[in-house]
Amino acid sequence: MSKNNDMKNMLKDTFVLLVITLISGLVLGFVYQLTKEPIRIQQEKAVQKACKAVFAQAESFEVLTYEPSALLAGELKEEGVTIGTVFVALDNGSNTLGYVVEASSAEGYGGNITLYTGITNEGVLNGISILSISETPGLGMNAQSVLVPQFENVSATIFTYTKTGSTKDSEIDAISGATITTEAVVDAVNGGVRVVTEDIMKGGN
Repeated sequence: MSKNNDMKNMLKDTFVLLVITLISGLVLGFVYQLTKEPIRIQQEKAVQKACKAVFAQAESFEVLTYEPSALLAGELKEEGVTIGTVFVALDNGSNTLGYVVEASSAEGYGGNITLYTGITNEGVLNGISILSISETPGLGMNAQSVLVPQFENVSATIFTYTKTGSTKDSEIDAISGATITTEAVVDAVNGGVRVVTEDIMKGGN
């Protein structure tokens, strides 16, 4: 009799767990469906805000179907740089003003550094916007205040960094004590610049 009771209790417990699991799954699915659209809208707003930060003169941004050329992709990979979404910056008449490129460097001190670069048709780098960075507080995390301003309204060229004081626009003053972070940011920016100047503007897309 005791074995039968044990079996019944086990089946009962199993059934209860099954019901709880089923209800939990249904609740999670409902919550996901409920929050999916608001999350998507917020993500789109964040992307538009980041694009606007590096291309203030544009009225809208559209995703460009783009893959880096094999040569460029290979060279960027060697530098630890990957290219994400590319946007076309448009004026109120839907004319192309330039491009916004998402680029990431895997060589940051604390991991990936992802940023947007805004580059005009005239080859001017409007600026950069850092989307994600996890560097050392007080050192690499100073990228926003130390590095970002140096990329505003300069020629979209290949940048280098220096520890001894910049003497031209293409030289970026490194963050004191955070050379690795500086190099990662410079590499990501160069990736965005190369995508536009060497690939898109030359018909490589």
